[in-house]
Amino acid sequence: MDEFLAGLSENALLSLPWLFEFWALPHQLPPRGDWKTWVIMGGRGAGKTRAGAEWVRAEVEGPGPNDPGRSRRVALVGDTVDQVRDVMVLGESGIVACSPPDRRPEWQASRHQLVWPNGAIAQVFSAHDPESMRGPQFDAAWADELGKWKKGNEAWNQLQFALRLGKAPRTVVTTTPRNVAVLKAILKNPSTVITHAPTEANRAYLAESFLLEVQERYGGTRIGRQELEGVLVEDEEGALWTPEMLERAHAGDRPTFSRIVVAVDPPVTATKQSDECGIVVVGADTRGDPKDWRAVVLEDASVKGASPEGWARAALAAMERHGADRMVAEVNQGGDLVERVVRMIDPQVPFRAVHATRSKMLRAEPVAALYEQGRVAHVRGLAQLEEQMCQMAVTGWRGKGSPDRLDALVWALTELMVNPVGRGGRPTVRSL
Repeated sequence: MDEFLAGLSENALLSLPWLFEFWALPHQLPPRGDWKTWVIMGGRGAGKTRAGAEWVRAEVEGPGPNDPGRSRRVALVGDTVDQVRDVMVLGESGIVACSPPDRRPEWQASRHQLVWPNGAIAQVFSAHDPESMRGPQFDAAWADELGKWKKGNEAWNQLQFALRLGKAPRTVVTTTPRNVAVLKAILKNPSTVITHAPTEANRAYLAESFLLEVQERYGGTRIGRQELEGVLVEDEEGALWTPEMLERAHAGDRPTFSRIVVAVDPPVTATKQSDECGIVVVGADTRGDPKDWRAVVLEDASVKGASPEGWARAALAAMERHGADRMVAEVNQGGDLVERVVRMIDPQVPFRAVHATRSKMLRAEPVAALYEQGRVAHVRGLAQLEEQMCQMAVTGWRGKGSPDRLDALVWALTELMVNPVGRGGRPTVRSL
């Protein structure tokens, strides 16, 4: 680094702070190729605003301060006019702060616009007033926090009609993902490209106390997946589990356990592309009247791409960590091989094989009822499991691949709460 800096001229050194390509993180740089919409999806503080501001700079600035750039008319759209001004225009990572002195645009408050020395203009709009975008026309646009626009669909449609200048007008969208129709439609459009980053990617520019606080509060939760990891968490219509139901589960009490089981849903194959091996640990207090039984999901120890020996060792390790008294494993795919693999490592492990003869949805319904009754609690750190839970609908599984984590959860709670062995004799869980 010293050698590199020593080789720069004084003018180059003075220019270096304004060369965003030199400092940018990968998700902050525009993708190559012919795209119409670039969506930067990230967690809070991931550097989305800076990326949007620098993209606008790259669009409007030319080689010299007074030379034209690729775009001359830009729309800046946010939730409200005040938020556009305070974040996108005048914020610490906004356009004005990111611009070098000789190219810095002038903010004309009375006209709600930015004017550059080369004559380029950026006009401010509120997504609350989509009709205000009728009439004006642009060759570029920056839409910020689209996921929270209350009139998102109407505002986005009006913006698309206004993008009619130049050879190929383009839009950059900077947003924390939310489960809204307009964002999901944009992401599915073939002309859309996406970059993504969690909050952690930008940690060098964030207060350490902020990172510690938000991770402590939201790490491993569905809201953490959305707000920190920048992952779009979708809610399916008719889902057996909802985010509200799972939030209540996080607040549930932790009883004294009379039983702890580890449930396993083995994959068909063992490659990097294969489904996960679902491994879920659940403890329960099953003493007294069954209507008073309570359970806690203690860990999601699922693994991906593991060999049969690998997932078997992972399941046995989970049993040891939690002092579990039984392993329950679905054997539809592997038959007796599943038990043989486990017993090769630990011949004495208490093991129960279960067979699925009903659909995943039908097996999941009585387990979902336990959550509705407030009888199941969750520890933190189960975000991926909870994401699968919210994609199981009354019409069946709506997610990608196989819900192996969810299947393991269902087997565990069925063993402990729905159809427990010892209540009426034989292990009727096999009938599932």
